[in-house]
Amino acid sequence: MRKIYLGNNLFYAGIGLILLFLLSWKLDILFSLVKLGFWIFIACILVDLYLLFSKKQGIIADRAMNNRLSNGDDNDISIHLENRFGFPIQLEIIDEIPHQFQRRDIQWQKFIAPQSKDIFKYTLRPVKRGIYNFGAINIYALSPLGLIKRRFEFSKDKDVAVYPSFLQLKKYELAAFARKNFDLGVKKMRRIGHTMEFEQIKEYVQGDDTRFINWKASSRKNELMVNQFQDQKSQHIISVIDKGRLMKLPFQEMTLLDYAINATLVISNIAIKKLDKAGVISFSNKMSGFIPADKRRNQMFRIQEFLYAQKTNYKEANFELLHSFIRNSLNHRSLLLLYTNFETVDGMRRQLPYLQQLNKKHILVVIFFRNTEIQSFMQEKADNIRDVYTKVVAEKLHYEKSQIVNELRRSGIYSVLTNPQNLTIDTINKYLEIKAKGLI
Repeated sequence: MRKIYLGNNLFYAGIGLILLFLLSWKLDILFSLVKLGFWIFIACILVDLYLLFSKKQGIIADRAMNNRLSNGDDNDISIHLENRFGFPIQLEIIDEIPHQFQRRDIQWQKFIAPQSKDIFKYTLRPVKRGIYNFGAINIYALSPLGLIKRRFEFSKDKDVAVYPSFLQLKKYELAAFARKNFDLGVKKMRRIGHTMEFEQIKEYVQGDDTRFINWKASSRKNELMVNQFQDQKSQHIISVIDKGRLMKLPFQEMTLLDYAINATLVISNIAIKKLDKAGVISFSNKMSGFIPADKRRNQMFRIQEFLYAQKTNYKEANFELLHSFIRNSLNHRSLLLLYTNFETVDGMRRQLPYLQQLNKKHILVVIFFRNTEIQSFMQEKADNIRDVYTKVVAEKLHYEKSQIVNELRRSGIYSVLTNPQNLTIDTINKYLEIKAKGLI
């Protein structure tokens, strides 16, 4: 069915003719001119209709985008336009984006030359994982005289899944392996200590480390034999995601849980690239899921699908259950990257016994968040008594975060206190630091 809409020029011209008719109905000459103008006006409409509907597909449009959108990132969307008419045309473009974005400004004006193509680009930033439905691209083409508009409709109903931030994978992977990585905060540290795995016993040759001479094997062979080692590269890196109620706090429209999920995807990729084994555990009031540490080719796909499917009701996190699960499930000494959040020292102390138990067998890094709203209150100028009280409370809560770090340090537990936007890079830094020190 062809869609015809009145242009603004047609509306104003019609109003003008009606006014002239009312003013000149007693004047025969003027009335004749009005009738002539009326027929010219009708002729112009017919010409516009012919030009605008002379081609069935005068305008072609298509939406180009990835099959998946990256959560928390600006995703590029392109609309490819083609004008098949033999005259330049003014277009009004309205894209029906998913309701989750809550935007009503996806509307643009575009002028396209005859028999030519053009591309229009914009970006969308999703803040929740899940299925997003894109509707139609509605294009209103204005006729050469501006009297008629014709509607074209393309690309109806397309479902796109929003996955954890895969756009950050390459970005941080390059930063972690490139030399010029200090701008992003990724630190390369001098490797100290030894994390070696036994490989074989071989005959001693000049240049071998005499500290590794195997005297028992040498006595049996009646010649010097030496133990040969290789760097231990297959450490287990387990990301542990707390899906409890404190991870529901928002920052830039995303929950802390989604920031943790994005960071987990990135750190897992970097660990596998560095020949370590990556795995994931998620929990809240009960254990939600577990992917054992591995470095197989399909491990990143498994982790990505696992993270995409994570859902929670944000109940109180059960650290006792987490400790019991890890004690029974992880037999290999691992680096545990625990993404959680503590707002008070008392809240952390309730969980400290379980954290200490985890840290006895594994290396535990507790990663939690600064409250950015409290920081903004601290920076505001106090103009009255209420502002003074607000600022004092904000400073107290901010100080408690530092106390949590100190108490964890005294218990021998590593910690990372970070802003949500710096979570990924700070986690990478801590991983590289621990790996460089040979602690795993």
